[in-house]
Amino acid sequence: MINWKNVKLIFMRELRDQLRDRRTLFMIIVLPLLLYPGLGIGMVQLTVLFSEQPRTVVILGDNNLSPQTLPPLLEGDGFARDLFSDSADAAKLRVLSQSELVAANSDGKVSEKDAELLQRAESISSMVPERERLQQELAELQGTAQFGTANTERMEELRRQLTAINGEMGKLFAESKIQTLVIIPQDFGESVASANQQLVERGGATVRIADYARPLIVHNSADEKSQITYSRVAEVLEHWEDQILDQRLELADLPANLHRPVEARGADLAMIEQLSSKLWSQLFPGLLVLMSITGAFYPAIDLAAGEKERGTMETLLICPASRSEIVVGKFFTVMSFSIMTALLNLISMGMTGRYMVGLMGARTMPGMTTPTLPSLGDVAWIVIFLVPLAAMFSSLCLALATFARSSKEGQYYLTPLLMVTLGLTMFCLSPGVELTERPMYSVMPVCGVALLLKGLLMSSLSTAPLYVYAVPVLGSTLFYSFLALYWAIEQFKSEDVLFREAERFDLKLWVHHLLRDKEPTPSFSEAVICFILIMMLQFVAISSSGGGAGTGWMIRMLLITQIAVIASPALFMGVMLTTSLRQTFRLYLPRLKMVAVAMVLAVAMHVLSFEWLHQLDWFFPKLPDSMEEPLKRLMSANMPWWIMLGTMALAPAICEELAFRGFILSGLRRTGRTWMAIGLSSCAFGFMHMIPHQVFNATLLGLVLGIIAIRSNSLLPGVIFHLIYNSLGVIHGRIGPQLLERFRGNPLVRDVDGQMLYGWPTIVIAALIALPLLWRLIQGINPRSPRQVDQIAPNSAPTLVSPGAGSV
Repeated sequence: MINWKNVKLIFMRELRDQLRDRRTLFMIIVLPLLLYPGLGIGMVQLTVLFSEQPRTVVILGDNNLSPQTLPPLLEGDGFARDLFSDSADAAKLRVLSQSELVAANSDGKVSEKDAELLQRAESISSMVPERERLQQELAELQGTAQFGTANTERMEELRRQLTAINGEMGKLFAESKIQTLVIIPQDFGESVASANQQLVERGGATVRIADYARPLIVHNSADEKSQITYSRVAEVLEHWEDQILDQRLELADLPANLHRPVEARGADLAMIEQLSSKLWSQLFPGLLVLMSITGAFYPAIDLAAGEKERGTMETLLICPASRSEIVVGKFFTVMSFSIMTALLNLISMGMTGRYMVGLMGARTMPGMTTPTLPSLGDVAWIVIFLVPLAAMFSSLCLALATFARSSKEGQYYLTPLLMVTLGLTMFCLSPGVELTERPMYSVMPVCGVALLLKGLLMSSLSTAPLYVYAVPVLGSTLFYSFLALYWAIEQFKSEDVLFREAERFDLKLWVHHLLRDKEPTPSFSEAVICFILIMMLQFVAISSSGGGAGTGWMIRMLLITQIAVIASPALFMGVMLTTSLRQTFRLYLPRLKMVAVAMVLAVAMHVLSFEWLHQLDWFFPKLPDSMEEPLKRLMSANMPWWIMLGTMALAPAICEELAFRGFILSGLRRTGRTWMAIGLSSCAFGFMHMIPHQVFNATLLGLVLGIIAIRSNSLLPGVIFHLIYNSLGVIHGRIGPQLLERFRGNPLVRDVDGQMLYGWPTIVIAALIALPLLWRLIQGINPRSPRQVDQIAPNSAPTLVSPGAGSV
């Protein structure tokens, strides 16, 4: 029982120590109040001082424009200002036309730099006809149906020639310092004028206008300056083309809006309050998450790893407070600084953002002046979510900092946590990610808080459907906080963690230690390494398996994955790192009673899990078609039964049980905490399946399989359970529609959108069978097992292998 008076004493002690530290006060209080106003003023000054330098555009063949018959494209030393959406952009382009450069050069008034620009532009232009000829010939060969050896060789030759000429043009373009080159083809103006004249003289008859060469815009998309210049030039030519089209319609005596049959108009209904809410929803959720973890980062390191470094940990441990009370007091201290940091940063950022948008709102948000501040309801939601979020980060940071030997090591451990949090935050702030469309995110760490707060701040007109998610978001966040705090307390109770020396890792010595100092069963760290190895191999297998899509190929890949990715690492590590495969993989013959229990439970759990997955279908995100279609095709494939059952039932039953209820569960149980080992192994088993609804289902079934494995002290009942459960899933997927037609109207099954589901009498019977059996199994489990576990019980049955066999 925790003495809260001692917790208060520890909390006040740590709080005073932190408040005496001037660096802490500066980071927590002074920096947030000065940082954002300073950044805002700096951005305003940079915006005022910044002026984009004009980019160079060279136009060759401008004498082919026929200004008498075409709308003006050029105006002075630039493009015509009315061709820009924003007339200010006209000053950002410096246009050099060929006719002006040639005339100035003949008078000796052109600079050496501009003369070189013209020379290089003409060199590039001289290569264009050959390039277009090669492209046309290659397109004709690719369009033909005859792909003989001669054609193939010619196409390869054309590609090589195109690559060579593109490389030469690109080299000249880069050396010329031209951002964009516009090449007007010869007689372009006359061709457009001739087409206009044909329209005027058509006399109501149909006119076929011959095609003519079009202007070419040369640019380099890998160069940011060239890409920006190209986009502006393309906009100018698009508007110029619209003017030419309007001219044609006028000459042909047709309506000016003929080429705009839709021309939809926009009606923006956003109010100033909604625009303000949008601004705060983009700023506050991410800032709340990042500042919560930042505020907990350094205080946690100082209160845990820092105490070890200063040598004051021993003094603290001899006080009357228990280890749990010390940790809880430190936890409240870290959480206080986390909340304080987040609130001060939000206040400073909000006031600065309001000032900045009011100052520059006309540019960033059209129609918006000074945004309104968040309402009291929004502020209340921010504070409500801040407390559990700060609690989660504070407990996590404290647990990791307690494990660290020094402050430097603590920063190494906490930096990955900061990076993962940053990635999740950026994902949640993406426009397409919403909580109402993905309810599963409500129970995910960080994601639930960020998405719900973003939705609540977005607009008060549409927040009603979001209130229902407050309970799962707050509940799950508090649950994660409790788990992390429990982890910190457990570490604080371990003398090995509190007083361990700094470690120098030597790979050679570590490998020698693993191979020399073997034990009957794997250690906790070896079990974790085995799971990480399985996940890495699975990732490699998935990323390198894009070579086929047939059903036969998918069957082979599933079988290879089970054997090579899941079973092999566990078997290899069991042989190399343990002295007893029998104890590691529980290779004992169980009692027949446990086999019968596993068989009955498999059938009952299949019925229950099928129903709970159907009921929670709304909760999980829908699989993309690229994943859903192969799964449907696999289940409905015309494949022999023995192949399907062997691949999707027998192989997973053996391979996954060897890995997760064999090697991994044995290693996790070395901590002496049976239920923690069962829980961690089931989470690892669920996470291995990757698909969200399968992760949930496999985690729950992993709990059942872990209970069976511990209770029977044998791997065989779990294998039988796994085999029967998966076999029923295969049978249901293959012949479910036929069974539904045959037993339609029977209360034991029901039809839901053409899918066969079990009827409520079947579900009730399965629950009445499964729950008592599970309760009996749980009652016989000792939550505290000795460190050296999995010894042969005195009354256990004969083993599957001889004691000295050394292999399965």
